[in-house]
Amino acid sequence: MNARHVSLVALILAITILPLLAGGTVAQEGADRPILRFAGDAGDIQSLDPHYAVGGLDRPIVDMVFDGLIRYKPGNLAELEPDLAESIPEPEMVDGKQVWTFTLRQGVMCHPGPETEAYELTSDDVVYSLQKAANSETSGFAADYTGMSVEKVDDYTVAITQDPPLSEVLFLPKLADYAGGFIVCSRAVEAMGLDAFKTHPVGTGPFMFETYTPQNSVNLIAHDDYFRGAPKLGGVSARFMPDASSRELGLLSGELDAAVGLHEAQWVDRINSEGNLTVDVFGVGEVAFISFNVTSAPLDNLQVREAIAYAISRDEHLALYGAPVAENVYSVVPAQFMTGGLTREEAEAAGVLFEQDIERAKELLAEAGYPDGFEMNLIASEMRTYRGNYEVLQAELAQIGIALNVNVIDHATMQSEIRQDVNPIVVYIAYRPNADAYLTQFFHSDSTVVTGAKPVANFAHYDQIDDLIEQARVETDPETQAELWKQANIQTLKDVAVYPLNVRKFVWARQKGVDYGHEVISTAALYPQITELTTISP
Repeated sequence: MNARHVSLVALILAITILPLLAGGTVAQEGADRPILRFAGDAGDIQSLDPHYAVGGLDRPIVDMVFDGLIRYKPGNLAELEPDLAESIPEPEMVDGKQVWTFTLRQGVMCHPGPETEAYELTSDDVVYSLQKAANSETSGFAADYTGMSVEKVDDYTVAITQDPPLSEVLFLPKLADYAGGFIVCSRAVEAMGLDAFKTHPVGTGPFMFETYTPQNSVNLIAHDDYFRGAPKLGGVSARFMPDASSRELGLLSGELDAAVGLHEAQWVDRINSEGNLTVDVFGVGEVAFISFNVTSAPLDNLQVREAIAYAISRDEHLALYGAPVAENVYSVVPAQFMTGGLTREEAEAAGVLFEQDIERAKELLAEAGYPDGFEMNLIASEMRTYRGNYEVLQAELAQIGIALNVNVIDHATMQSEIRQDVNPIVVYIAYRPNADAYLTQFFHSDSTVVTGAKPVANFAHYDQIDDLIEQARVETDPETQAELWKQANIQTLKDVAVYPLNVRKFVWARQKGVDYGHEVISTAALYPQITELTTISP
């Protein structure tokens, strides 16, 4: 690289990167330990109250500050283990209701707050937290706690009653380190108020809040009284960098230790070719699928929907990202990451694989009375992931005579418009924590957009699996429950209410000296997870 190029890179770093990296200072208590600097693609936080945190950097930050009664094993959503609780209990049936009694670890310390000193967490904090999570005025996840009540037995014991009873698959995640399951330190929250809590989180996790600089950074410091032991890091600096080029430059210059990457196989290969960087690609990720409004002509004709299904190639849509960034799926519930989804073999055995067959698609369209095809107007989001899928679908359907006129608009408007039923065909990309959430929100009649009792995202106007969804929800035998979810998925595919495409995984790059302290397989926290065991070597 010649002197002119060196100067240009230095200038770019000075203008675009260094101001972002300079925001806030991590306290000197951890000066003898490294500070991990990572960047997300958000421009700012939305809320650091864990019962509202959903943003791209909100969830990683609260993941480091708070704990749940139980937790997903760091880096692996497939395993649950005790967290603030000493163990995961077996439920008891009392008067037809399910009761789970949790014994808390003793000696767990809450962080000091702006108006409170550190103190030992007790049952009072757990009761306060779960009641807050269940209250729609203090939580964005209140609906997840319907039928749950919690009471203090003694300072280190809480009893949680669930009515109607739920399987472990649906119940335990409500108490895990995700969304409404995070336990807050009630004295600190009450002292500062809920509004202040949004930008000054106080929990029991391995890192404590230090500073927040709007549109720049949140700095955390090590919680040396953490019940699993003092962190190996002195702190963490979470930087707001919505610009992908800025994040990449920060990684290449060594000013960042880790950052969210691009969902492109080429980007993964390019960064991996850098001698000092490596990329982690991990689940669970978001599922891309196509919904068909089964009540809107000509899509109200099953043969038309089948024709469209046979015109689609999953591999063509997968090519938008490439392996290993994404994988094909064969039901909206991704079998790779949760129970109740269909594998390729299961979809094929059920006769709902729908691999591309252009001639068969043309035959079905002709049998349906559309030998020359038809025309349809759709809107698409400007976001590459949405627009790209619509463009691939447009080319696929053109092969059988269906002309899609696609109008590209901004993402927020698209999200609003599709909920007003403007698209008879909807490409959607979403993560949901379990099979019940996927099936309920996208295929239960109550969730039908515009006309449903509780409109959510049933763009298909589909109403053929309500009984299966409701039966599975209250089934407490995990194997029977999973089978009911599979039956529901199969029925949506037989009726061609949906065509599942792929699951797009998370992509994060890091300096090779960064060791998260665990294997990164899957996470719901939107990042690889930084714990007390995370460290950085030269």
